Amino acid sequence: MPKEIQNNSGSLSSKHRLAQIIAILKKHHLTKGIDPVKLRMILEDLGPTFVKIGQIMSSRQDMFSERYCQELTQLRDNVAPMNMATIRTVVEDEYGTDLEDIFMTFDQVPLGSASIAQVHKATLRNGKQIVVKVQRPSIYNMMERDISLVRRAIQLLRLNEVLGSVVDLNIVLDEFWQTAKEEMDFLNEAQYAEHFIKLNEDLLYIGAPHIETEYTTSKVLVMEYVDGFEIDNRDLLLKNGYDNHEIAVKISENYIKQIVDDGFFHADPHPGNLRIRDGKIVWIDFGMMGILKREDKDLMKQAVLAIGNNDTQQLADVILVLGVHEDRIDYTLFYDDIENFMQHYVSMDLKDMNLGDAVQEIFTIAHKHHISMPKGVSMLARGLVTMESTVMHLDPHISIIEVAANHVAGHILKDLDIKKELSTTGKKVYDATQYGLNIPIQLSELIRMIMKGRIKINLDIMDSSVPLNSVNHMVNKLTVGIVSAGLLMASSLLCTTQMSPQFFGIPAIGFIGYMTAIGLGIWLLITVLKERKYRK
Repeated sequence: MPKEIQNNSGSLSSKHRLAQIIAILKKHHLTKGIDPVKLRMILEDLGPTFVKIGQIMSSRQDMFSERYCQELTQLRDNVAPMNMATIRTVVEDEYGTDLEDIFMTFDQVPLGSASIAQVHKATLRNGKQIVVKVQRPSIYNMMERDISLVRRAIQLLRLNEVLGSVVDLNIVLDEFWQTAKEEMDFLNEAQYAEHFIKLNEDLLYIGAPHIETEYTTSKVLVMEYVDGFEIDNRDLLLKNGYDNHEIAVKISENYIKQIVDDGFFHADPHPGNLRIRDGKIVWIDFGMMGILKREDKDLMKQAVLAIGNNDTQQLADVILVLGVHEDRIDYTLFYDDIENFMQHYVSMDLKDMNLGDAVQEIFTIAHKHHISMPKGVSMLARGLVTMESTVMHLDPHISIIEVAANHVAGHILKDLDIKKELSTTGKKVYDATQYGLNIPIQLSELIRMIMKGRIKINLDIMDSSVPLNSVNHMVNKLTVGIVSAGLLMASSLLCTTQMSPQFFGIPAIGFIGYMTAIGLGIWLLITVLKERKYRK
């Protein structure tokens, strides 16, 4: 049975809701530790807000280990649909008029129901078939309150102390709330859809539903109804004259274009958000879009080329520049992990690589070294893995990473107006030109890292940063020995004078120097003997 949204809404007072949250956490004995299954069950029990949080967490392979992400992908919205009376109230409050004044027909059975909104098919008064996305009443206040209450529960139960090695709950809540606020303003989704249409208007094989801006508000979104064939229905597509291989190639190329060229990509490209209609691949549902900054797009190109060229140094540098890492990193170990990753894939053809496995492995390395990725990059990783699954269903022989590598390489060759068959001399000129073009980008990244206090100097001493502690002890002992010898020499010189006051016929300052030198010598001798005993 789906859980009624009222179980997690304003019908409960904040006091009672907090008690409910704490009771659920205690029921699962969260203070005794956590595992992936327990976390999923807790989120399900806490209700729609937390199911949504779990869905976001499942995409953050850089923050959570693979087993947590895999388990959280099983979370599904399990919310009872709103009744027609509630839908009518929301729509009429937004429009300030009766529902029948806007819509000629309005299907009472929803096309879909989720934690934030519900979708219905309808017809405008002008006869145009559309879909209406209606936001659940008070969902913003309910989610805002739940986030606030769970922060209090974290403090009361000291959960960050228990779960610190697994996840920083406050970071997860911050990211969720930022994402949820954007998703709950349907004007954002309308703008995203229009921007997507503009970026792809020159591609005859790509389409998107028209947004009825006149009828769209922050809580009601009205767009063109898209029929056509579901993209995962291979047999029906073949029966109607479509070539599954061609669809797979074109959708792959378009998705790589969205990432590399536009920096604006669909973050949830599962089959339910794609249709084939009148010879076009139609993208729908723009509630979750990824945005990459210009420098991040350039870094994505470098990452693709690094994997294609087996360039460990370049891939490691891309990850370090992209990621956020507050803690000290063992750079030697990090580069070794990237080297092992590259060695695993170096013997493979690009078409044989499994993008999902490669992305997961890179994020696992990042997680191991406490490197977290920006929101756009983590959304990109999830989007690529989802797209690979969608494409593989159409044609198992299509490789997303091969399409990406060819796209990036094609752009570079096109920009520099160089033929594919480069002579040895020409290739050297091309490589030199590429390095020259990268210098301003690298300088920009260097300055940005310095300003953020993230610049690191990677000294490869004794194969790891761990032996640096031994070097530090050696320097300390050497310093003590030099100071001790200096004090002995200075005190001996003072003994040749008649300086007063004196102690046992020796100038007092000289006597203090002797005692200090003897004390330091004894400490140094004891330290050396202890270390020798420890080594034995």
